[in-house]
Amino acid sequence: MELLNKRILQDGRCLEGGILKVNSFINEQMDPEMMSHIGQEFGKLYANCGVTKIMTIEASGIAPAIMTGLYMHLPVVFVKKKKPKTMGETLNTTVHSFTKDRNYNVCVSKEFLTSKDKVLIIDDFLAYGNAAKGMLDLARQAQAKIVGLGFVIEKTFQGGGEMLRKAGYRVESLAEVTSLDDGKITLK
Repeated sequence: MELLNKRILQDGRCLEGGILKVNSFINEQMDPEMMSHIGQEFGKLYANCGVTKIMTIEASGIAPAIMTGLYMHLPVVFVKKKKPKTMGETLNTTVHSFTKDRNYNVCVSKEFLTSKDKVLIIDDFLAYGNAAKGMLDLARQAQAKIVGLGFVIEKTFQGGGEMLRKAGYRVESLAEVTSLDDGKITLK
């Protein structure tokens, strides 16, 4: 997606440890027009796949997932990092956060993820694939079918995409970062 690639090169910054900071338009501050384009693109990519539900993990995956849901006219369920008192029965797993370097016990409501669902997973980043593996585990527990996974930005050099593709999943990434060496962003 050329618009996204331009924005990454214009506003993205490299941090130590293979971290790409895009906080001015995706993470800390969001560009609604960019999110709209992202949602439209994922909607086109997965238009004829029988998706019944979109799943993401809080917090930065929510905006692209919501916009995808808007364009696909589908509900969006999101995995929570802390179970609220109002949530009933849950499916649970553990996810390691690359950027925060900590484990989270995450959950999703059994009410909103079931064996009847054909799920499209949407998230902001794909690095090592930890969040994706957690969401896949939750879908497996629910006996839901995974139609595919969509990521706004994939850091190909960290191997998560390769691991998911080798496991047989359809993975679509709107921008692919091949290197952050020497503080320079290199895109595919």
